[in-house]
Amino acid sequence: MSLFDHKLSELQEFLHKKEITVTDLVNESYQRISEVDGKVNAFLTLDEERARNSAKSMDKQLGNESSAGLLFGMPIGIKDNIVTKGLRTTCASKILENFDPIYNATVVEKLHKADTVTIGKLNMDEFAMGSSNENSGFKKTHNPWNLEKVPGGSSGGSAAAVAAGEVPFALGSDTGGSIRQPASFCGVVGMKPTYGFVSRYGLVAFASSLDQIGPITRTVEDNAYLLSAIAGHDPLDSTSANVKVPHFADSLKGDVKGLRIAVPKEYIGEGVNEEVKKSIKNAIKVLEGLGATCEEVSLPHSKYALATYYLIASSEASANLARFDGVRYGYRTPEAENLIELYKKTRAEGFGDEVKRRIMLGTFALSSGYYDAYYKKAQKVRTLIKKDFEDVFQNYDVIIGPTTPTPAFGIGENISDPVTMYVNDILTIPVNLAGVPGISVPCGFAEGMPLGLQIIGNHFGESTVYQVAHAFEQATDYHKQKPQL
Repeated sequence: MSLFDHKLSELQEFLHKKEITVTDLVNESYQRISEVDGKVNAFLTLDEERARNSAKSMDKQLGNESSAGLLFGMPIGIKDNIVTKGLRTTCASKILENFDPIYNATVVEKLHKADTVTIGKLNMDEFAMGSSNENSGFKKTHNPWNLEKVPGGSSGGSAAAVAAGEVPFALGSDTGGSIRQPASFCGVVGMKPTYGFVSRYGLVAFASSLDQIGPITRTVEDNAYLLSAIAGHDPLDSTSANVKVPHFADSLKGDVKGLRIAVPKEYIGEGVNEEVKKSIKNAIKVLEGLGATCEEVSLPHSKYALATYYLIASSEASANLARFDGVRYGYRTPEAENLIELYKKTRAEGFGDEVKRRIMLGTFALSSGYYDAYYKKAQKVRTLIKKDFEDVFQNYDVIIGPTTPTPAFGIGENISDPVTMYVNDILTIPVNLAGVPGISVPCGFAEGMPLGLQIIGNHFGESTVYQVAHAFEQATDYHKQKPQL
């Protein structure tokens, strides 16, 4: 049995009783990485020397008051678009292949304050643009449940590393489902918090009005502990919300009696795999058995979410990625003879196909003569989508549905068809457009691959989301099943 099969609270108890050391936990992580990461390809960069030195230092503190924190000594993986001082941060792009940041993201500073140990940086779709991890500029990550399947994206490396037992938890980022979709595909727990609840300072921007950092873990309880550690107001992020951060573990009662749960008919309609529908119907029965009331509702504008998202996200990406030009940092073409050529060749050689596709789409949507017809209209529809959620939350505590319309698909199956690939995010995108929190928890299997139940809450309603997710998890055993690598 791996140490990482234990919950965070159990590992802390072992540490406080000095039955294990932080060095044991770090050794466990690197040993597992050496055994399986050649197959999974979850990590891009390891920080082994610093991690082992940190572990030795923390071992001396065991038993002291300074070791009392819930995350003390816990190994963690960081998605490679979250900057880490002195540890290469590439966004899985050749344009940032040798970028070593000179500062830490706010979430990384918070993790250091909580005394976690950074194991390394995790693979992803380039600049977080993708749903399969096949758009990484360096290597493809494989799903630990079936190495021929994708782990999802863009936080596929984070989800795969946790599912494969390489780290007990990881950080990902979610712009249109990039935490929840890979969590579903890999059979782990992934939370996208309310927009503004976790600082984006130090997260390399893809779409600034949609991006949000969040935790990926084995259990809901671990997820709640990790979010409590990284959430909170940050003066360095102008979109950071100045709200109090609850101790989310207090909401894990294992009880949903009296809660009203909405099930949007659009989320279990056409295009959703029959096994996925069946798993959601079973989840509804479980929650009703625990005392909740489940009723069908409508989110009528959700059918426009995909088009709305790809216009807004691509437009913001077009603006955000203009900074990668070969002048200040990152890759610079050796072939340029003048400034214009430097820009063109650097970006042509440094960016992958998917990133180029989205930059061009976004630049077109923002261009003179098309701005009102595309970008401005998309923002108006976004407001309607947000209002749909507000209307439902007037009468219901949470919304549930599938995280993804299908289980994980095969590597190479959809890569040549961008539209089919984009449809993978159809059930997760509305949550980002509305800025509300959503979590994916394991809820079944289809074709031997995990499925996820998505639980969506009102703005800053993470406590209720965790309450429902934990009650469902405790009433089932899907989260206990692990891939056999």
